[in-house]
Amino acid sequence: MPSGLAALLDDVSIIARAAAASVDDIGVAASKAGTKAAGVVIDDAAVTPSYVTGLSPARELPIIWSITKGSLKNKLIFLLPGALILSWLLPVAITFLLLLGGAYLCYEGAEKVLEKLGGEKHGKTLEDVIEDPAEFEKDRINGAIRTDLILSAEIMAISLNEIASISDDFWIRAAALAAVGILITFVVYGAVALIVKMDDVGLHLAERSSALARKIGCMLVKGMPMLLIALSFIGTIAMLWVGGGIIIHALHELGFDPFYDLGHGLQHGVEEATGAMSGILGWLSYAGYSAVFGLVLGAVIAFVLHKVFKLGAH
Repeated sequence: MPSGLAALLDDVSIIARAAAASVDDIGVAASKAGTKAAGVVIDDAAVTPSYVTGLSPARELPIIWSITKGSLKNKLIFLLPGALILSWLLPVAITFLLLLGGAYLCYEGAEKVLEKLGGEKHGKTLEDVIEDPAEFEKDRINGAIRTDLILSAEIMAISLNEIASISDDFWIRAAALAAVGILITFVVYGAVALIVKMDDVGLHLAERSSALARKIGCMLVKGMPMLLIALSFIGTIAMLWVGGGIIIHALHELGFDPFYDLGHGLQHGVEEATGAMSGILGWLSYAGYSAVFGLVLGAVIAFVLHKVFKLGAH
């Protein structure tokens, strides 16, 4: 009997150690994947505040929470199973999906640039008379979730690629992807919530008795509109940069290298010419190249959709 109990306890300890090792593997994989996806995470955080700019302050947090739930649904219900199944059955399909997603981001970013330059506006904007605020809010939330779907797909694709280099265990991949998706969602939208409510924090501080608190509060109140405008601008550039980068890399994966070679040739040339600043300037040159590529491609798509097929014009 004691020997049977000892054997049972030994089996339990082996299972526990195996489970602990699996948890550790998941943590390592999720950490590495999250680090690799950080660039897209920043883009996601930059894009989102534009969807609450100009709307009622009382609706800001509910809108962000709705987008957060939509983002979790995107990642955990659609993208996580889809990424795992495609990586198992038809890995090349992920590349074609990324091409479509990148093209959508290029189109969205280019359309915003064209509208700012005086082009036709397509769809409702804050400059229009809003006859149904609830419907307009719903449209903005749906637009944010659609954009999040593309950015989340890129995050999950990057993460899956990194996780695959660490472990080939299906369940570790699935758990690590889920961990990355949940963590990134709450980090991004938590940061966005803080950003869009900082003016309320400023108003609260401005009413305090401390002169320092009042000064900080006034700075926040005056600075937040400019910060939101800047983030909206950054978000547009981010869509072009990320969208262009997705297209260039996906074409390279499919064996079409001219755009990829040109971009990396530019990057290496800048790095060789700039010495101590070579790392950051080389990266910026490639990011700028990707954004210009995305703008040109997006403008072509917008022209075809709006001028040829007459879609979405006022």
